[in-house]
Amino acid sequence: MDGLVRVPISEQEPKVRATNFEEVCLGYTEEEAVKEAGRCLNCKNPKCVGGCPVSINIPAFIHEVKERNFEKAYQIISESSALPAVCGRVCPQETQCEGQCIRGIKGEAVAIGKLERFVADWARENGVKPTPAAQKNGHKVAVIGSGPSGLTCAGDLAKLGYDVTIFEALQKAGGVLVYGIPEFRLPKDKVVAAEVENVKSLGVKLETNVIIGKSITIDELMEEEGFEAVFIGSGAGLPRFMGIPGEQANGVFSANEFLTRSNLMKAYEDSDTPISRGKKVVVVGGGNVAMDAARTALRLGAEVHVVYRRSEAELPARAEEVHHAKEEGIQFDLLQNPVEILTDDKGWVTGVRVIKMELGEPDESGRRRPVEVEGSEYNIDCDTVIMSLGTSPNPLISSTTEGLEVNRRGCIVAEEVDGETSKAAVYAGGDAVTGAATVILAMGAGKAAAKGIDAYFKHQ
Repeated sequence: MDGLVRVPISEQEPKVRATNFEEVCLGYTEEEAVKEAGRCLNCKNPKCVGGCPVSINIPAFIHEVKERNFEKAYQIISESSALPAVCGRVCPQETQCEGQCIRGIKGEAVAIGKLERFVADWARENGVKPTPAAQKNGHKVAVIGSGPSGLTCAGDLAKLGYDVTIFEALQKAGGVLVYGIPEFRLPKDKVVAAEVENVKSLGVKLETNVIIGKSITIDELMEEEGFEAVFIGSGAGLPRFMGIPGEQANGVFSANEFLTRSNLMKAYEDSDTPISRGKKVVVVGGGNVAMDAARTALRLGAEVHVVYRRSEAELPARAEEVHHAKEEGIQFDLLQNPVEILTDDKGWVTGVRVIKMELGEPDESGRRRPVEVEGSEYNIDCDTVIMSLGTSPNPLISSTTEGLEVNRRGCIVAEEVDGETSKAAVYAGGDAVTGAATVILAMGAGKAAAKGIDAYFKHQ
């Protein structure tokens, strides 16, 4: 039975971690990583690689871990991924690489994500960097946004010899990695900043506080600044709301605002940046961002309820995140949906009126459609509501770029295979194209666009 069960990984105790912002998962030791790597079957036809959006040579890096060649394992991962320490922490491996693992048919899948994290952390702690290009090719490319897709595209292009500059609107690089994902899941200084530095070590230049569409436009970058191609990886930071009564009340936040204040501005440290410290918080939504907002509010001292209109089986959040949230004491009010936010005479939130739901036939997403149960409304008392209903791209870039096509949702239209847009020499990928999705899918889009840009120059 030994080889069928994965090596367990240490975590903070739920009651302890619910009161701090330290990382929940503590990672493998060297001995644990080597033992877990020994479970890999080293398949001749490794399906795990096909399940990885950036096509890491998973059996090869795991073999090197097994042999204790940690530096070689890191270089193998770095050939495909610019952000291994990030991906090892936040990727939904259970539905991707680990979901395809042959070992998982009769036992537990190899802990690919935890091994990737171990290798990346070992490399950081031992000063190992990715290998830069031998020489530059003379072509100049601009990358808009320093989130997962932008960093990946920039890193891959730099390895191919391109002169790359990333333009970031905020004061810190990392995009959603720094403002969206909480510290207890993804440490900013220890992990994200180190991954950004690794990309810069490849020769990538980074300019922060540059808002494309205001500070400078894409057309100006190409016509006046000499950039021959542009990749748009600006993400999807425009929050969606329900349009129900009371949504403009004091005490209602988008998950974006709530997490940005906490993460990027470190409001959780009682800094000069204020953040809601409600005593009872309702988070509306069931995705990973909803879990992040709920678990952050809990750590700020609140009793937290997650209100979601479908059942637990349809929760889009990672099973691990839901499990951790439940362990920490977050309550799930499932098959319920807000119809109104209640307020006092001064406009402050006092509660949420919800209606019970039941599941009907599947909708276009394949999940059973929630249907209201007539006459089942009731109130949940609270003083803060956090809306986590997804996001769409900010229209600033598309509205200031001549000839750039967007769809009805405001997403940039781009070819899936290479990120090509309707505007010559302009490519796009990640959430700016798909709407809100996962870090690894954004990275896959950045990688595809880098190949597309390289092909564009080679065919000129």
